[in-house]
Order: sequence, then C-alpha cells, then structure tokens
Amino acid sequence: MWRHIASNALTFLVVIAFLLGGVILWGQSTYHAEGSLDEAMCLRVKSGANMRGVSQQLAVEGAISHPSILRVGADYTDKTQLLKAGSWLIPENASMSEIVDIITRGGASTCGTEVIYRIGVTSSEIEVRELDPTTNRFVEKAEFTPGEGEPPAEYVKVRDQADTRYRVAIAEGTTSWQIVNALQSVDALSGDVEEVPAEGMLAPDSYEVSEGDERTALLDRMRAAQEAILAAVWEDRDPDLPLETPEDLLKLASIVEKETGLAEEREQVASVFVNRLNQGMRLQTDPTVIYGITEGQGTLGRGLRQSELRKETPWNTYVINGLPATPIANPGRASIEAAAQPASTDFIFFVADGSGGHAFAETLAEHNENVARWRQIEAERNNQ
Repeated sequence: MWRHIASNALTFLVVIAFLLGGVILWGQSTYHAEGSLDEAMCLRVKSGANMRGVSQQLAVEGAISHPSILRVGADYTDKTQLLKAGSWLIPENASMSEIVDIITRGGASTCGTEVIYRIGVTSSEIEVRELDPTTNRFVEKAEFTPGEGEPPAEYVKVRDQADTRYRVAIAEGTTSWQIVNALQSVDALSGDVEEVPAEGMLAPDSYEVSEGDERTALLDRMRAAQEAILAAVWEDRDPDLPLETPEDLLKLASIVEKETGLAEEREQVASVFVNRLNQGMRLQTDPTVIYGITEGQGTLGRGLRQSELRKETPWNTYVINGLPATPIANPGRASIEAAAQPASTDFIFFVADGSGGHAFAETLAEHNENVARWRQIEAERNNQ
C-alpha cells in the first residue's frame, strides 16, 4: 500500500514538474516573442513609477498581453530596479524583453517633447516639437521669439514636465557675442557668462542639454568641438595655402561662411580669397567692414556707406592688407574645410548673380560685366 502511495506521489510530482517546466518554457517564449503592438508608441515613464504600474500601462496600450510575464522577466534579469523615468519610443511588435531593455537602459529620452533653442545670425527662436512615433517625425507644437510677449501655453506646459528634452542649435556664421547674448534667454540653463569666448572658437552645431546645465559648461563644449575640428582640418590642409597658423585658417573660413549660403560655392569662394592672398591683393569683402562697425554685437541692418568702406579698422579688408585681425564669425566645419581645401581656380572676383549664388570672374572686365548684369536684375526687381 505504501509503495502504491509513493508511486502515485512520484507520478504526481513528475506531472507537476512537467507542467511547471512547460509553464516556464511558455513564459520564456512569450517574453521573447514578437509583441502585439500594431504601431510604434511613445511610453512616458513618470519619476517614481514602478514596473508593476508600467506593465499595466503597456497592457492598456495594447503593447503586451501578459503584464505578469514582463514583471517576472524583468525580475529574472535583475532589471526591475533599473526602470528609468523618461519618454521611450517602443517600436512596432516589440517583444517584452526588448521593451524592458528600452525602459531600463537609461540615457536621453528617445521620444516625447523636445524644446529647441535656435540661435541664428539675425534672430533667435524657440520651438516646441513632439515626435510622432508612428511616422518617426517631429510635429511642431509651438514656435515663438523669446522676449516678445508671453511664452505660449504649450511651452509653459512642457517646461514643467520632467522628461522634456532640450537642445541648443547654433547657426553657422553667428558671432560669439550673439551666442552668449542669446544663451541668456535659454531658461533651461543656469549661471552667468562673465567673458565672451574668442571669435570663431565656438562650433556651430546642435547640442543636447539638460535642465539646469551651466551656460559656461555649454560654451566649453562648443569651444572644445571647434578646437578639435580646427586641429583635424589644419592637419589635412592644402600645403600651398598662404596661411601660417590655424587661426589664419579660421579667419579665412569665417569670411567664406559670411560670403555665401550655398554649400556648392564654398570652395570657389575660398579660392577667390586664396588667389587674392597669393597675388598680394586686398580681400575687399563687405562682411569684414561690417564686423569692424559692429564688432560682432548684432547685425548692421542697413547697407554700407562709402565712408565706412574707407574707414580703417582692424577688420576692414578694403583698407588693410591680408586677413582681418580676428575671425568675423563662428564658421561651421564645411566652411573650415573649404578654406583648407579650396577649389583650384583663377577667379579673383565674384558678385551676386540673382539666383542666391554668385558669378565668378578671372578678369576685371568679366567682373564688370557681371556687376552690370547684377545691377540690371536689382533695378528690375525694384520696379516690380
């Protein structure tokens, strides 16, 4: 009798073990299987949230079908306590294991709301945008100029959200003073800037920042980035350039930056100034005259006067020989590279051609024809 009972008990335990093993295998398979999410979603994990609440949220959104399996899987992989607050992009059909990895990995939010502080040459603006997870494209929610009236409600709202991301975007050709001045209106940053960095030594780019970051720390990042770019490009420069130092390259690049907005023209514009330097000709470029008037503190906002073209300043290349005393703006990498590797041409003149670009010339006679053509275009536009 006892043998019979023992045999039945053993059989029962074997069945239980078999069933338990099957459940474990099913759970593992379900945890790693393709998920039920029909289209990508943005999952917002609030500060202080736990894995139970997040798993239930995912179930309500239709991203998972078994919240308990997600929690068990997170526990088994020691990730339950690694849950990170933020906004996380969950791809279509993501498995539970992939979702757990996404929400515990950390780093910057991968979706949700982003505030971009755009610092330009003539103006600055603030844009609030949100990533549409289904298209993976940003949708603009608000845009305004700082200091002009009250900020829109959408901006005020997202500024109070802990998972809002922030970015400072610097346009090519801005001056160091313009950047420092504009950073004062970036309310996501903190601290004062006591000294404007050297002209040309801030790399125009898009910089991700966090709430409360120091303005000086961001400027240090810009300076380090520009130093790295300048060092690398100087190393690969054309050996025949009439430039003696990396600072000379930066001066030339800043002129190229201010003289054209067309990417395909940069090397040609650079070649004009290199040819002039090689021939001992003055550069005669208007942006250097303007910088001598403003010293980088804002824009001129009007045309140049003849008296200003004749007035000597450390930057006025109509009056001084060679390069200006300092760069006249912060050039981007493309302009620095163009100045270091200019096109091989015999051009020594250029003038606007009416299309947004320039007409280049090797001789004064050709240049005069181009100038006459440009003046005719201007006259026709004024009569319209």
